[in-house]
Amino acid sequence: MTISALLQHLIFALGLSLFSAVIVRAMIAWPILDHPNARSAHLRPTPRSGGVGVVLTFLVGILVLYGTARFARIAEQQFLGVITAALAIAGVALVDDIRGLSARFRLLAQFAAALVAVGSGLVLSRLALPYVGVTDLGLAGFALTLFWIVGCTNAVNFMDGLDGLVGGTLLIACVALAAIAASQGGWFVYAAALFLAAGFAGFLPFNLYPARIFMGDVASQFAGFTLAVLAVAAARFDSMEVSFLIVPLLLFGLLFDAGFTLLRRAWMRDQVGAAHRTHLYQMAQRTGMRVRTVAAVHWGFALFHAALAGLFLHLPASAKPLVVLPALAVQMLWLTYIARRVRRACICWRDLAPKEFGTDSTCP
Repeated sequence: MTISALLQHLIFALGLSLFSAVIVRAMIAWPILDHPNARSAHLRPTPRSGGVGVVLTFLVGILVLYGTARFARIAEQQFLGVITAALAIAGVALVDDIRGLSARFRLLAQFAAALVAVGSGLVLSRLALPYVGVTDLGLAGFALTLFWIVGCTNAVNFMDGLDGLVGGTLLIACVALAAIAASQGGWFVYAAALFLAAGFAGFLPFNLYPARIFMGDVASQFAGFTLAVLAVAAARFDSMEVSFLIVPLLLFGLLFDAGFTLLRRAWMRDQVGAAHRTHLYQMAQRTGMRVRTVAAVHWGFALFHAALAGLFLHLPASAKPLVVLPALAVQMLWLTYIARRVRRACICWRDLAPKEFGTDSTCP
């Protein structure tokens, strides 16, 4: 890419971020209010669905891309199918933000959107495993791709519960993904990540603590789904599809917290699908850690993972899967630190009874 082209793209991205900010400001003026509930960190009604700005910004960017930059397209069927599925996810999530939908219906919508992506041909055919190497998946690739897309969509959504945490993390991850994709000639992934980054750049200033607006499910589910699909598209950066690991690596902090919390709650026989305040980031905040600090820690994770992703590009194929180990080590240190704070504060890891929400119960 020439310097002139890069400058044009950056100017366009700046324009998109300003557009996103205008939409977010409009959503503050004409709000869909988020009233505090059992799992809320905020104390007063706050506008949500500020993520409409992120979605509309992405859509404007994609329409420009579709009309002008043919070099950046993936196959026509994939392009139209994936974008339509992502917008459908956003539409369902927006309805959920406004009036509330059942968890079963939301999951079915996510699964249907994932089927569209897989049906469009975005399927993992190989997987790189540490100490094992690249393994052909065969038909299992379809199931794994569906699991990844639905899982990533929900993981990002679950983590959106603290001012600035997810918005800042996704901004860093999208900028890093755009830079990596450009270096690898993955122009559709580059453009899509750039549009997402522009959307979050316009949204984030309004979401910093104390947040004037939340992104809502409309953006968290949309971004999770889109990044999950981009991960599969990024797998084609190399013939062995090891590059699939780039997006999971960039999102590792969010994925680890969501995955650990899900497994821990299942192991403790808590109701997995019920509202709760026991994610690691929530436990950190409940032990007295400032909201800004918790968000900043996750931004630090994202920057560290971006550096690891840069290192990933220069490793031999056999060593690339091992790049997740430093990321895992950092998350284990974070888990250990939070566990010690929880023990010191004598706060329970289990769900609180509904009448106890709003104050933390002590350990038995």
